[in-house]
Amino acid sequence: MSDQIFQAAHVKRAAPNFRVVALIVASAMFMEQLDATVLATALPTMARDFGVSAPAMSISLTSYLLSLAIFIPASGAIADRFGSRTVFRSAIAVFVVGSLLCAQAPNLFFLVIARLLQGLGGAMMLPVGRLVLMRSVARKDMVNAMSWLLIPALVGPILGPPVGGMFVTYLDWRWIFYINVPIGIIGFILVSMFIEEVKGPRTGRFDLSGFILSGISLGSLLFGFEMSSREGEGYLAIFLISIGLLFGIAYLRHARKHPSPIMDFSLMKVPTFRTSVIAGSLTRISQGAHPFLIPLMLQLGFGLSAAAAGQIAIATAVGSMAMKPLQVRILRTLGFRTALIIFGLIGTLGYGMCAIFRPDWPLPVIFVILFFCGFFMSFQFSAYNTIAYDEIERDQMSTATSFYSTFQQLMLSLGICVAALALHGSMQFRGAAKAQMIDFSVAFIVVTAIALLAVIWNARFSRTAGSELSGHRLKSSKDGLGEH
Repeated sequence: MSDQIFQAAHVKRAAPNFRVVALIVASAMFMEQLDATVLATALPTMARDFGVSAPAMSISLTSYLLSLAIFIPASGAIADRFGSRTVFRSAIAVFVVGSLLCAQAPNLFFLVIARLLQGLGGAMMLPVGRLVLMRSVARKDMVNAMSWLLIPALVGPILGPPVGGMFVTYLDWRWIFYINVPIGIIGFILVSMFIEEVKGPRTGRFDLSGFILSGISLGSLLFGFEMSSREGEGYLAIFLISIGLLFGIAYLRHARKHPSPIMDFSLMKVPTFRTSVIAGSLTRISQGAHPFLIPLMLQLGFGLSAAAAGQIAIATAVGSMAMKPLQVRILRTLGFRTALIIFGLIGTLGYGMCAIFRPDWPLPVIFVILFFCGFFMSFQFSAYNTIAYDEIERDQMSTATSFYSTFQQLMLSLGICVAALALHGSMQFRGAAKAQMIDFSVAFIVVTAIALLAVIWNARFSRTAGSELSGHRLKSSKDGLGEH
């Protein structure tokens, strides 16, 4: 009898409801995504407490990015070796410990070390959380599960600044980090209860040389992109980006010879994965740029307070959540290829409308436009993140998730870089010391033009791509309208 009870419990644990798995993973990712942006508004206050200048506090942001760049590529290999549940649970624990240390930081040096530790946890949570979902959810439920998973990726960067401002204004900047503790503890418990332990196949020794080369390359690129968004650090940004590219070339040469490289570029031979990486990367330029441009434009161009700008910018987060109930129905009706072409074009042109925003526009109109931008953008990223794994074999899943997550983080940082360069370039062309509305218009147009290229790549998806995931082909066949 006891054996039967144990077996029943084991079966229940091995096959939890996909919504439960998605929400567990999403809660951990929300914690990481929110923390990545919430700190920005607290930096002046923290600088006063530490007795340093506000610009010096930027190292607390870049140290976190450095940790992400180094450890995200290794996440898949680590999950295969030690098990996805073990690594995901450990990542949450490391992130919470790092958060507690950040909250207790007496000086800037201590904060930077704590942020590096926190970034290690965050680097594991992002790709391993996605891997947990891939290994726990049936293919027929993947679209629905992924749509829930990606809410934090869209909402976190938008909510970060206003939440940070609220903590700094009404509580203390240390609560920015304390808020992670209860979320992390609950997540740790739920992962232990509902997530199955899965290990990947052993593929030989850990690629230490590739780990070092990719870490230097990605770290230099992320630092360079981040530095390029600041005034007076252009030469340092160019130097870092150059170092990143050189080590990136060195890594590519290394990866061709290594039997199991830490970042496997042979995955780009898989048609749906390749197209999703390229089209998704082009679209993520806009996703990275707009949380940077919109609040800045509303404050500098419109003269709104930080709180008022946050209330307007949150429209994209509301729009992204409004899309979730419709995601599965849209894909079942249109299929991945057609839906991504239509929604990608409308969403990108919607963001292009930000270029014509002016201070005399009614704020409710701007809110509605941003709402629909978030609505269409949410669909794109859920679709990209699902279709990417359509043709990936199970034993390649961990490598694919770390590869995809690396490019995702890189493109988000590049989006900020492109937006900042376009903004500053327009200011220099006009000989202006302060950004005006015309400068923001130029930046939005540049970002939109890059994102529009994704529509071309969307057309390269097969008409039946992801049909097993969306159910589109099955419905068409019943109606005698099967796609060939």
